[in-house]
Amino acid sequence: MRSFVAVAEAGHLTRAAEKLHVSQPAVSGQIRALEDELELALFERTSSGMELTFAGQRLLADADRVLDAAQVLRNQAKALRGEVVGKVSVGTLSDPDFIRVGEFMGTVVDRHPLLQLELHHEISGAAFAKVRDGELDASFYFGPLANPDVGGLRLRGISYRVAAPAAWKQRVLGADWTAVAALPWIITPPISTHHELLRALFNQHGVEPTKVVEADQEFVIANLVVSGIGLSLIREELALEREAAGEVCLWRDVRLETDLWFIYRAGRESDPVIRAMRGVLIDTWKLGAVPSTQTRALVQRDPEQARVARSDSVAESSRSKRAGKA
Repeated sequence: MRSFVAVAEAGHLTRAAEKLHVSQPAVSGQIRALEDELELALFERTSSGMELTFAGQRLLADADRVLDAAQVLRNQAKALRGEVVGKVSVGTLSDPDFIRVGEFMGTVVDRHPLLQLELHHEISGAAFAKVRDGELDASFYFGPLANPDVGGLRLRGISYRVAAPAAWKQRVLGADWTAVAALPWIITPPISTHHELLRALFNQHGVEPTKVVEADQEFVIANLVVSGIGLSLIREELALEREAAGEVCLWRDVRLETDLWFIYRAGRESDPVIRAMRGVLIDTWKLGAVPSTQTRALVQRDPEQARVARSDSVAESSRSKRAGKA
């Protein structure tokens, strides 16, 4: 099953084998065995690689759910033995202090010493894709959470401001959108949420930046603005700090809003490992009783079920704390 999903995602036996750390003949044999068992052809072999058949396309989502359920089952068995055990890959973003990654890691180590965290620095959009595709177990993430395959815990809201070099204050003070778009802009890669926010802002006002410099980290962007390279979106806390220091000026009272999330595959929401990390984050961010992604979906359909699910989320934090004292 894992080989089926890996080949479907990679479109090639060799690349799937590299991802699974097994030989290409082993993957090929597993695919043939699964096709024999299901009595269906899952792939068409082409000169460029492997393409899903119609049957393969229909079964891929089910295969993803089976793999998620198997992982949950393994972790539930460990939890029944009183253990939260395993190696977990977690994506982080550019500002570790802002997402409180040090506090998060320290508390996980204290409460769940058998849980081994591997941190991977990611751009927001790449983090989302890797969680969705199972390459990361979980990640911090900025942006909307609209994909039903991805669940999450909302940590806080974020505001961005349009910032320009302090020396440009008179230049931008009375500028309209067309004039501002004609100035140089510092923009993150297209896969990032920061890029999507800025593009939405331009589209809303019917303008397009004419000169673009690309940078992929928040502090790099802020330093480029301070250095006089161009305008950009800067997180409000940083923008106000730089403005107070006389390093940037803020253009109008323009604010773009988004959210900071801790995300994971929706099918693993009941996984003890995910629940353990959620419990730590609920305490780290002092969130109190927080409905899960599944609970929010229940609110409209069945308020009573949603109430029960909310009580489960309160228990997450309590279980996590007890595990740390055990």
